[in-house]
Amino acid sequence: MGKVKQGWIGRFLEDFEVGDIYRSRLGRTISDTDNAQFTMITNNSNQIHFNAHYAARTEFRKPLVNSALTLSVVAGLAVSDLSENGFALGWDYIKLPNPVFGGDTLYAETEVLEVRPSKSRPTQGIVKVRTCGLNQDGAVVIEYVRSVMVWKRDSAPVASTFPERA
Repeated sequence: MGKVKQGWIGRFLEDFEVGDIYRSRLGRTISDTDNAQFTMITNNSNQIHFNAHYAARTEFRKPLVNSALTLSVVAGLAVSDLSENGFALGWDYIKLPNPVFGGDTLYAETEVLEVRPSKSRPTQGIVKVRTCGLNQDGAVVIEYVRSVMVWKRDSAPVASTFPERA
């Protein structure tokens, strides 16, 4: 058997620098089915997300993608760059400047705003970022600022979870 090479395991606190910009490696196309299922799972009864006849009577002329789905997808696209070795602490604000429709493809671009050691957790630090979600045409569809608690490299619980062959 050949040599096993270590895959991408995300950034640690020491890897972040103010001003760094990360662009998601992947994009995610949102289907009408994604939108309807997410809307129903979250008990959102606003018909603008799942009733084409209703949505046709609005300024948008077709169903809007649920904004919580937009947030979830864009945040997910940024995980490998930002929070794979951490967890969210909070969201300062969220703006939705342009609508998302079924068939749109979303991408995430994240800028590091602040990096500091945690005062209460010496093995971790806090990274504050601004993330923009862009559609396939480059229009910003969501922008938010959030803070993430991230492990320092030497303290991270990143032991391999891949099982050894018996």
